[in-house]
This record gives sequence, C-alpha cells and structure tokens, in this order.
Amino acid sequence: MNIGKTGQMLLADIGGTNARFALSQSELGRGDFAQVGPIDYVKVADFPTVREAISDVLAHRSGGEQPRRAVLAVAGPVTNNRCVMTNSPWVIDGNELQPALGFDSVHVLNDFEVVAWSLPALQPSDLIPLGGQDGLPGEPLLVVGPGTGFGVSCLVERHGARLAVVTEAGHATLPAENEREERVITCLRRRLGHVSIERGALSGSGLQNLYEALAEVDGAQVPHRNAAGITKAALEGSCPVSRATLEMFCAILGSVAGNLAVTFGARGGVYIAGGIVPRFPEFLMASAFRARFEAKGRFQDYLRNIPTRLVIKPDASFVGLKMFADHNVD
Repeated sequence: MNIGKTGQMLLADIGGTNARFALSQSELGRGDFAQVGPIDYVKVADFPTVREAISDVLAHRSGGEQPRRAVLAVAGPVTNNRCVMTNSPWVIDGNELQPALGFDSVHVLNDFEVVAWSLPALQPSDLIPLGGQDGLPGEPLLVVGPGTGFGVSCLVERHGARLAVVTEAGHATLPAENEREERVITCLRRRLGHVSIERGALSGSGLQNLYEALAEVDGAQVPHRNAAGITKAALEGSCPVSRATLEMFCAILGSVAGNLAVTFGARGGVYIAGGIVPRFPEFLMASAFRARFEAKGRFQDYLRNIPTRLVIKPDASFVGLKMFADHNVD
C-alpha cells in the first residue's frame, strides 16, 4: 500500500564499522519514493551516537528540508523497533530518534529483512542465475547470506500485503550429507560444542573453522588463514586444503539453501546474498551447490523447479528500504 504523501525520507544501512545514509525523494502526486539520492558513507567510530551521525548527514544533504520518515537497516536483532549493536556502541532506537530528530516515524529493520524486501525489485542485471526454472509468481522468496554471520529471511506475499519473516536459521545445527562431512563436523564438535550452520561453515569464521577441521581430518599441515586468505588460495589453486574447503562450503550452502527452500515453500525463488559468495560466482556455478540444493529425495522435482540466483547488486539494501517504505503505511 502506498503512503500517499510527498517529501524526503532518510534511508540507512548501519553496520558495526560503517553506516551508509541516503535521502529518497517522492514525486508530487505519487505515494512511492521514486528517487534515491547519493549515498553518504560514515565511520561508526567517528560519532558517539547514531543521532549525531544522522544530524551530520542531514545538515549536509537535506537542503534545509526535514525528512518526514526514516527507515534504518541494522546488522543485529531488532526488538520493539530497537537494536543494541553487537560490534559498536550505537543503540538504534526508533522510538527515541523519532521525537529527537523531528521525524513523523522511524522504522528499524534487521538488515536481512531489508534484503528480502528488495527481491521483487531486483533486475536481471543485479543477479547471476544459478539454475532452476522461473519461479512461481506470488510464492515466497527466500534470501540466505553467508557473511560475518549467516542471514536468512523470507518475503511472503498474500492478498497484496507483504511480510518479511526474520529468522535465526544460522544458529540451527549444521547437517552432514556424507561421511566426509560427518568426520569434519565431529572434529568441529570437539572444538565448538554445538556446530551451527554459521559457526561450522557458512560465514567468515565458519569458513576458517571448516578449513582447520578439514586439515585435521586429512592430517595436513597448513598455515593459518582467514576467510579471505582461504578463498584466495582456493581460487589460485595454490592450496589443496583451501580448495577443498571452498568446495565443501559451496556444497553445504546448496544443502542448507535447499533445506530452507522446502521449509518455507520458497517456490518464488532462492537468492544468495552476503559478502562472501559474490567474490567467486564462477567457482560457485561449477561446484556441487545446485546438485546439493536439489538432492532432497522424493522432493527433488520440487526443488528442481525453484530458481537460485546470486545477488550482485552492491546497494540492494537501499532498494529494500525503499520497497518497505513504499508498501507500508505509518
């Protein structure tokens, strides 16, 4: 549903280290916000509070016009329109920011909730196809994303209303599909206790844990590497354990994405986002990702029809922020 008003709106994508801000301007006679302006990049450490950061951005960008609304994406759990950031001192509280900065409304959303909102608006140039058919119109759209953590959200549409379901699926138990993965997970269990999808494989730290466990299982001596180093060595072919790690990462991603697709009935499509996978699209396409996505026994035909796509648009979050604003009334 469109909001039916005109004016500026503040959009923000706030992480632990950096925050990005932009103003969106609605056109006269239209309810939706048609234009997103230039994006300002702000270091979180440069401002004691998010209120001061927003005030600074508005002083430079608003042209003297007070935005009526703010929609903020944050990298953390949101409860009652409030997020206490894990890796920064900022507390993002929409109910406090609204009167303090003169907004009519402030919405605080989880960052993967915002990515889910972006999915219907993404264009073919924003995506790399990874197999499957066209997807069914009106059916749920699922996004999963290995990055600092493992994000999962599902956009559901019914009778013209949309809802992005936010999950903590990254903390579910990591499944094994074969004996080699069982041995790796057994090794990880000795180190971590509970082996979650996020810590065991599908995140930056998970990729590093997977690398170290594979080396132990194979009795290989390998240098310490972080996720970026493992990925680089794998793509260069300079380290067999790194390459095996990235291959297992892609296979596990396929299995987990397939599990979540049948869990949510995501017949509209499954999208891969996050900071890790867009760095190696060709490797992912050549991997076991899609085969493992479909490998669900009697439900193989069900999975075969679901498209999988890699999101490569850098500012997809701002598309999602705008889509949320366009479809929600204060």
